[in-house]
Amino acid sequence: MKVVLFCGGLGTRMREYSESIPKPMVNIGYRPILWHIMKYYAHYGHKDFILCLGYKADLIKSYFLNYNEWLTNNFSLSNGSQIQLFNRDIQDWNITFVDTGLTANIGQRFKAVEKYLEGEEVFLANYSDGLTDLHLPTYINNFYQRDKIGSFLCVRPSQSFHLVDMDEDGLVTSIKDVKQRDLWINGGYFIFKKDIFNYINYGEELVLEPFQKLIAKQELFAYKYTGFFGVMDTFKEKQELDDMYAQGQRPWEVWANKQLEVNYIVK
Repeated sequence: MKVVLFCGGLGTRMREYSESIPKPMVNIGYRPILWHIMKYYAHYGHKDFILCLGYKADLIKSYFLNYNEWLTNNFSLSNGSQIQLFNRDIQDWNITFVDTGLTANIGQRFKAVEKYLEGEEVFLANYSDGLTDLHLPTYINNFYQRDKIGSFLCVRPSQSFHLVDMDEDGLVTSIKDVKQRDLWINGGYFIFKKDIFNYINYGEELVLEPFQKLIAKQELFAYKYTGFFGVMDTFKEKQELDDMYAQGQRPWEVWANKQLEVNYIVK
């Protein structure tokens, strides 16, 4: 199943990095967050990627064209320069790089790669700034059972802020942390049938007009997930992911978490 990744945005809330590199190329540990997402999909057998490029696309292309396998893999060094790798990351990945415009929105980036999805009845799509330990095969099976055009991961907000209730005169009736409310947000990790492209017109943003059309036809559903979901949308969130990585708390590394797979098999 092909995987479309949106990685062409400006990343304006990550200015500490986005002025020099695109947000998908910001590192978590030794590798860019884009790599972590691709590694996640590859772990479940989905190794055919389409990258929707835009801002600083050259840096993303260069990274993979000059990919260093030894950075995160075991190897031996002999004669001072001869490297023997014991394992590899991306040798069986197929990556299609598509320039989808510098200022295009997600919907238009998506529409721009439609021709590269020819023959795909169902495919995956995602932003390039969110990590999860979601068991992807279970989610995909659920999609086929529901038999709708589109699905997305629905998660609880990770940000820390307070929601205020008030009457018409502005008298506050309650203040509660967002985590105390039954609020859910779009976490990405989309699954689509090819019919999705019939709902995207020129200039439309994916989660606005097209999704409203799907909702009207009862063709869109959300997959609620309460497990780990971490997004890197701000500098603070990047620091939180860095801290988790440094402490060895990396739930999104499903390729390294054998116990996680065992738990799903037992279920």
